Amino acid sequence: MSTLYREKHSNALLAEPLAEESTPSTVITPSLIGFSNTLIVIPAYNEEKNIGRVLEGIRRCAPEIPVLVVNDGSRDATPRISREHGAKVISLPFNSGYGVALQTGFIFAVKNGYTTVVQMDADGQHDPRYIVDMLQEIQNENLDVVIGSRFLENNRYKTTFFKRAGMFIFGNLASLFCGQRVSDPTSGFQALKGKAIQFVAGEYYPPDYPDADFIIMLHRCGFKTREIPVTMHPSPDNKSMHTGHKTIYYVFKMFLSIIVTLLRQKPKG
Repeated sequence: MSTLYREKHSNALLAEPLAEESTPSTVITPSLIGFSNTLIVIPAYNEEKNIGRVLEGIRRCAPEIPVLVVNDGSRDATPRISREHGAKVISLPFNSGYGVALQTGFIFAVKNGYTTVVQMDADGQHDPRYIVDMLQEIQNENLDVVIGSRFLENNRYKTTFFKRAGMFIFGNLASLFCGQRVSDPTSGFQALKGKAIQFVAGEYYPPDYPDADFIIMLHRCGFKTREIPVTMHPSPDNKSMHTGHKTIYYVFKMFLSIIVTLLRQKPKG
């Protein structure tokens, strides 16, 4: 993401406090006491069929946590449905890609003083029941990022052979360079806190596919990560960022991004 783009949207985000469209106050459950500065960020592109159900699930499992939907240039009713379900919506002027949309949410979090961010996908793959688990795990003072893995313990997530092969390859590469096991390098179900949020909002965040390359980058910059087991569901529309010819493009770009990550100078501070 360019500096000009970041500065332009940072100023826009400052002008739109989340509290304006928050849902009515609810009784805080004991399991989520202490997470008053938490924000859930959901990048969304043409998800009118799924976003309402996703937001309803979040309200059942974490009713007191505000949700920001970053509408990535959708041509359908995604922003309207999101607002109707109590989420704040920031709309990008055109489809900018998953990484840019996600980073926009983190810029908003930094500008508005959120100390913990949970990122989720808009298609319903990420089970909101695990939000509490991820937030409780991120409280560990030795952790900066918690990643929900669909492959730990007895989880048997089914996917195509090529996707599984890609996860295996990039998971092993990330494990090698991080010195710890990375079982799910493409998981977009994560919780981040403190300086990790500021890092994602900065210039070093990968704009295309923040997967194994991002995990390696976090390790090189001294951030502590941990995976925890979660359940993920197949995409209801069988949509994926890595299908057809996009798979070849993804593999090429990920290898290139990992090489660049290993060669580039570490950020100061």
